[in-house]
Amino acid sequence: MNVCGLCEEQLEHGHLCPGCTLATLERLDRMPGLWRSLEDFLAPGSGVSLVYGRTPMVEAPLPASEDALSLRAVGGIVGTLEDWYSAMRVDRGWARAVKDRPDGEGFAARVEVVARALAVNLEWMAAYWWPAGEFAKDMRRLEREVLTIVDPRDPRERGRRFGYCVAINQEGEVCGAVLRLYEGETALTCRWCRYVYQPTEFLLLRHFQPDQTVA
Repeated sequence: MNVCGLCEEQLEHGHLCPGCTLATLERLDRMPGLWRSLEDFLAPGSGVSLVYGRTPMVEAPLPASEDALSLRAVGGIVGTLEDWYSAMRVDRGWARAVKDRPDGEGFAARVEVVARALAVNLEWMAAYWWPAGEFAKDMRRLEREVLTIVDPRDPRERGRRFGYCVAINQEGEVCGAVLRLYEGETALTCRWCRYVYQPTEFLLLRHFQPDQTVA
């Protein structure tokens, strides 16, 4: 008698129960979206072209979320998925998956491709692959780590998205970080460059958004 490697339900055969197999399949389907959802929590991008004309009074610290950066890096979501895919291919007697693409090149596409490939093989994995339980646990862990960042259970930790920071740094570049207003705050502080927007500046900030809207 076997047990499900994720929920430990008794099984007549196989390594994942039908419910945990379906849950893992759904996590794989969501993985590209989860990877993209971390973008707001990284260092500012270069997408904002409008300027506000104010200079931050302090130097920029580390990104707002080092965990988001780690999950988006080569050793995060994409590396975890590709390692599992390579291990599965080896155990099926196939050639190893190619992993010689430059770090940082096409991560979004790589996540999408490998998540789909794992999903296609999930039925075989659930029935015949002994590490299927550990694989399912890893997919659950990845999802939880992403959701802890982008959708925390406590709404006070989530904050209200308020557009992009349009302050200018000492090099004359627009900050561009995502701004969030958290419960209990009256002023709006950029977590990247630390510029503080007072309530009297909110309407002006809205005017300088790329699409002139605030979420």
